[in-house]
Amino acid sequence: MSITKERFTFLNKFIESPAQVGSITPSSKFLVNKMFENVSWDNLDTIVELGAGTGVFTSHLSKHKKVSTKAVIIEKDNQMRRNLETAYPSLTFGSDAERLDLLLHKLNIPRVDCIVSGLPFANFPLELRKNIMKAISKSLKPDGLFIAFQYSLQMKSMLKQYFDHVEVGFELRNIPPAFVYTCAKKKEGN
Repeated sequence: MSITKERFTFLNKFIESPAQVGSITPSSKFLVNKMFENVSWDNLDTIVELGAGTGVFTSHLSKHKKVSTKAVIIEKDNQMRRNLETAYPSLTFGSDAERLDLLLHKLNIPRVDCIVSGLPFANFPLELRKNIMKAISKSLKPDGLFIAFQYSLQMKSMLKQYFDHVEVGFELRNIPPAFVYTCAKKKEGN
């Protein structure tokens, strides 16, 4: 998909459903690089992307992952998901972040190494945020990483309920500028 078409698609989806899309334009290459700077591709056997949109992060992870790495891409919007399925036929797709743990069970993937997220948590009702965070927590390995970007610090306190370590970075060269949360999963039994 061309950059112009990608931006047009994103803008249309934002106008149709701002609570689900969260921005008027796809993430910048700077934000993509910031999101993946702590990912150890050589040690990554499984990765999940939540809220794939037009596939900015999907493209990056597809290029950098090992051939053997299993990638599961979650996108709720049917049109965007179909476009991604066509562009990345070797990846696995789903539609519901809230039921991620159930999808992984069906795919015979017990837990994953890393989950990256472009979901606009600030736009979601509290109950949905909690349900997605529970699914993320159930789906990550004990030493797994959750990496998400947001346009505010609103999620920081909730993330601290689910993760032992929450590091916040910032990427100014994105429209709008974004906070990047890199979170280490709580160890089993905590």
